Amino acid sequence: MQQTTKSVLVAEDNAALRRVIGFALKGCGFQTTASADGAEAWEIARAQTFDLIVSDQQMPNMTGLELIEQLRTSATNAKTPVILLTAKGLELEIESLRERYGVSAMLHKPFSPSQLGSLAEELVGALV
Repeated sequence: MQQTTKSVLVAEDNAALRRVIGFALKGCGFQTTASADGAEAWEIARAQTFDLIVSDQQMPNMTGLELIEQLRTSATNAKTPVILLTAKGLELEIESLRERYGVSAMLHKPFSPSQLGSLAEELVGALV
């Protein structure tokens, strides 16, 4: 039985962390597309459907929540699960984020690559 590779859009302005996220997800069998800010991620997401989106909250040009608001109105990714990455100390309530923005999960930085990989697999139902 052939598996379909799941695709993930990664929106993270920190280049080193963007690479770590990419390696972690690729290690779980995901194909990744990376963007350096929310506006770039939005342009990519308008043209392509993803199985999962991983977005930092605090980015230049467009925050993670602004990106998610745009995604929820798009034809391509309106229902795509989103993991929101937040800095420790940034107090965001996951339940209100689920209701208002459709955020699927939230990870506080720093997080381990295995935490991200497990959460991504859980959200898209990927097999290891």
